Amino acid sequence: MQAMKTRITEMFGIEHPIIQGGMHYVGLAEMAAAVSNAGGLGIITGLTQGTPEKLANEIARCKDMTDKPFGVNLTFLPTVNAPDYPGLVRVIIEGGVKIVETAGNNPQQVLPFFKDAGVKVIHKCTSVRHSLKAQSIGCDAVSVDGFECGGHPGEDDIPNMILLPRAADELEIPFVASGGMADARSLVASLAMGADGMNMGTRFIATKEAPVHENVKKAIVAASELDTRLVMRPLRNTERVMTNDAVERLLEKERKLGADLKFEDIIEEVAGVYPRIMTEGDMDAGAWSCGMVAGLIDDIPTCKELIDGIMAEAESLIRQRLTGLLAA
Repeated sequence: MQAMKTRITEMFGIEHPIIQGGMHYVGLAEMAAAVSNAGGLGIITGLTQGTPEKLANEIARCKDMTDKPFGVNLTFLPTVNAPDYPGLVRVIIEGGVKIVETAGNNPQQVLPFFKDAGVKVIHKCTSVRHSLKAQSIGCDAVSVDGFECGGHPGEDDIPNMILLPRAADELEIPFVASGGMADARSLVASLAMGADGMNMGTRFIATKEAPVHENVKKAIVAASELDTRLVMRPLRNTERVMTNDAVERLLEKERKLGADLKFEDIIEEVAGVYPRIMTEGDMDAGAWSCGMVAGLIDDIPTCKELIDGIMAEAESLIRQRLTGLLAA
């Protein structure tokens, strides 16, 4: 299997152009280390830890498990009780982490601290205009997140077959494709459309090392591409989640309340449900992020098996299938 060099592998010092997305209650040290040890870029989810002390501890745990590069996801939420962002930034830098994935609101105010410490920042964007903004404020790379993604797809509903080539037309900094990524076909298609790698979320939950309840992994394997739903669309805070009883109940409330819907009306289906789902395996506890890509996932390999398989198949897709089409 030949190594693949892209602007992303060079920037982050990784072997393969595959990044594990920051996921709530999934991006623990075990997950990040397994992906990094397999030659990708593992990511610890900062807000799952919540406090600087806990994040510092998780970074230290990850360093005990891998000597390869790994990153931390820091999502900037529009919230009343904001986490201690300055403290979280401080422990990322003090912990020697050199790669940060930012998401949510504009990360401009933290960029100078990361720049001074030599930390590379990749910002997650759901549109070309946000990607250009990220480039203009000094982000090193962007993760371009199509409508098919699990979690927050934004409000433009542009799928990756359109979004990635549009991003390639406009951006100068490197970007990775995010949303709908599961296998070698995803990677080769993304590279063909101008990306320098891919970011996988849902696919990495269905791996042996993912530190989540077995029920979650089984639910992803059992699901088809038709089993996700968009919730909170009326609140302009759209999230793609796996369907279950709680989600269908939530959607019924949205239909019934219409324009009068407030966050308080759906709080029991969306607030604080992650520990019950990811840790305890209560699959009807509430809404949890999952991509349409669940329809392409039918096994639970190790991270190494997954990444090695993707890279080997990507090589044969490029060398045999694609080159072979030109042979005539």
